[in-house]
Amino acid sequence: MKNLGAMMKQAQEMQTRMQEMQAQMEALEIDGGSGGGLISVTVTGKGEVRRLSIDPSLIVPEDREVLEDLIVAAINDAKNKADEKMREETQKLMGGIQLPPGMKLPF
Repeated sequence: MKNLGAMMKQAQEMQTRMQEMQAQMEALEIDGGSGGGLISVTVTGKGEVRRLSIDPSLIVPEDREVLEDLIVAAINDAKNKADEKMREETQKLMGGIQLPPGMKLPF
């Protein structure tokens, strides 16, 4: 039973560290962009969009669809960077323990 108690304590410590990491990721801001820097987006580590910047040269009513595509690309770029940062931080937290394929943290 001594090992079970130690395992439970480790699980609680891991849960606490995971909660701390999630709070840090939520506060983290990550930039993404598209169009050679003409569109920039800032997202949190959780993927929430905080800021969007559009170069005035892109605001041409006839090119609305191009602008929309660039905005989507910039958001996806920032979101992908945020997801990668979350994976890196999770791997650090897990101490190199590999999760089964398809399993993602946080749950």
